[in-house]
Amino acid sequence: MKRRLVGALAAVMLGCGPGAQQAGTSASGSLGLTQDDSLLFAADADRDAVYVIDTKTSAVLREVKVGDQPEKVLVAPDDTVFVTNRMSRSVSVLRSGEATEAARIDVGVEPVGLALSLDQKTLYVVSAASKTDPDVGTLTAVDVRSLSVLWETPVGQEPHAIALLPGNKAAVSLYKQGEVVVVDLSTRQVTKSDSELFSQLNRSSLGLTATTNQTFGGPTEPSFSAPRGFGKTATFRARGIEAMVVSPDGQQVYATGRLASDGLLNVRPQEKQGGFPGSPSFDEGVRPDLGSDVGGGSVGYGGGSCGAGSAAAPALLTFDSAARPQVDDVGSCGQTPTDRPPMALRSGLSSVPVQGPTAIALDPTGRFVFVANQESNNVSIVSTTTVPQNGGVGGPVSARSSAVDFRSGGPIDDSQQVVNVGAGPTGVVVSHDGRRAWVLNAFDHSVSRLEMDPSGRLANVGTTKFADDVLPAEVALGRKLFFSAVDPRMNDPKTGIACASCHLEGREDGHVWHFPDGPRQTPSLAGRHVLETSPLHWNGEFNNLLEFMTHTVKERMGGAAPTPDMERQMAAFIRQTRPPDNALAQTTPAAVLERGKAVYEKAQCASCHSGQAHTDNKFYDVGTYVKSGDVPDNMKYLPLGLNTPSLLGIGRTAPFLHDGSATTLKERILEGKQADRHGATSQLSLAEVDDLVAYLKTL
Repeated sequence: MKRRLVGALAAVMLGCGPGAQQAGTSASGSLGLTQDDSLLFAADADRDAVYVIDTKTSAVLREVKVGDQPEKVLVAPDDTVFVTNRMSRSVSVLRSGEATEAARIDVGVEPVGLALSLDQKTLYVVSAASKTDPDVGTLTAVDVRSLSVLWETPVGQEPHAIALLPGNKAAVSLYKQGEVVVVDLSTRQVTKSDSELFSQLNRSSLGLTATTNQTFGGPTEPSFSAPRGFGKTATFRARGIEAMVVSPDGQQVYATGRLASDGLLNVRPQEKQGGFPGSPSFDEGVRPDLGSDVGGGSVGYGGGSCGAGSAAAPALLTFDSAARPQVDDVGSCGQTPTDRPPMALRSGLSSVPVQGPTAIALDPTGRFVFVANQESNNVSIVSTTTVPQNGGVGGPVSARSSAVDFRSGGPIDDSQQVVNVGAGPTGVVVSHDGRRAWVLNAFDHSVSRLEMDPSGRLANVGTTKFADDVLPAEVALGRKLFFSAVDPRMNDPKTGIACASCHLEGREDGHVWHFPDGPRQTPSLAGRHVLETSPLHWNGEFNNLLEFMTHTVKERMGGAAPTPDMERQMAAFIRQTRPPDNALAQTTPAAVLERGKAVYEKAQCASCHSGQAHTDNKFYDVGTYVKSGDVPDNMKYLPLGLNTPSLLGIGRTAPFLHDGSATTLKERILEGKQADRHGATSQLSLAEVDDLVAYLKTL
């Protein structure tokens, strides 16, 4: 007999005890909870502090200063608190009842993910880059008793999250690559670097043999050419895998991410008068040879996977205990019954977007997943068991037709409930008795408390503000604009996309989007003096930020016309975005820097990549135009060439070039070396190429 989701959730939250965790615990977000549910630990990245909050009285008990930009919080069973300090390459240790930081552990560059072994003897820390190579992140093991580093091993590019698996293994997410690798903690080696997530997401689109949604991870499929654009079926790649959590029985891993389309995005509704720099004036509207968008949405960034509105659709990805993906084929969208949550995160209401899944938690039984959605300012509560419904969207076995939107009382997707919270949620925890949950609203510096109301529905029953803004007012407002998928001035709620949906963390997503212009990789905005190096876009079509926002917000995101005030706020936020941490800038030997800089001059790199931001803001053809394939460059949009990009932080922005075709800097230099199209490189020896790459990685 089918029961209601509200009733099922109430039963779980009011009566069931915790299951047995089989693989240790991991930190999902910026909020932690003591074992007796009495204290919350809220990390504030703006204030470099952790705030301790009494859960019963909502009183802020103390502020504990930690390292630069605290990111994730993990509370051990003895209530010792570990905090990753993103921009100071460290983990802070807070002891129960103490008012100051007890210790600090040195780890890799930009530490993010944390996990604690089941025996509580080993702390595992994931860092986005190593101190010797920005191309590779690391997994560090720390002895909990002595706080000394036991070992460190490379795990792949830009790792973020970690989940401990049975058999002394760990799953580690590669944030921008959209991949999950497996590390054997005994041998300290990556034993599986390809989870086959992409092929399993796109089985029908790629023409692969359909299999059950329950078991994957066999031999690697033969190579394929992904169909995309020009009316062909789009494929989707996972990006921004930020957080992971393991089910209580250790048999499933749940991860937050986005599914980014490589289909052709909606055509330009109308070209602007005056065209692009150096081109004749034109206003021709739709490019006739390209057709329409990739599958829905009223604006250019519409057309997500499985009915989600955004081309960067929020997703809850499931893996088994061996980190093999158990995900929907995007072509069929979950029409097979599964013992896992629905993949697509959405509210079911066109007025309530879901976007930017950032943190994740489980109720004690493992029957419900709580996902904090940073860009839509809400929390999704999702059943971990689904069955097919009309249209192929999964819903929970125990509740298929009665879920409600706790904000408005309207119907939502049967498999999910959505509760509105404060701005920019980055952490969520559930009480150990399953009766309540708390959410950290990073942009409001507050914590929301979720409880069952008298009718049995989960609701936001109150908010505790623990600190005031320390950012300048325009920066704080600009950040909210940048990360908002719910502000009607910025977007259409039916699409539900934010600037941050592609410019992850103010940086980039490593994705190549397919526009009528051609393939365009997302550029990083962090620390690159973007607004001082206009014109904007690869083809330089926008002279300033307001011009860019007017086009992008109105025609691609579906929002209202931006105002000068909004432009100032957005500009203030972009200007203060910090570049990725770069250890090589301080540790590269002077002799190597001197040789590399000499090669930079010899190859005439400085003739284009000049000035403070290493760009002259001019246009060039460096031999990288895409002239064949499904989505070639349309030369009408590139009358003068490609705008010279900044090289600041280039070591952390792979892949490279406007079409993302170069996976490493060395690959790019060698590819065009003999033609001298991209600098005077034909004269360089291989040793000089290595010196040049070493220098570029320090910028």
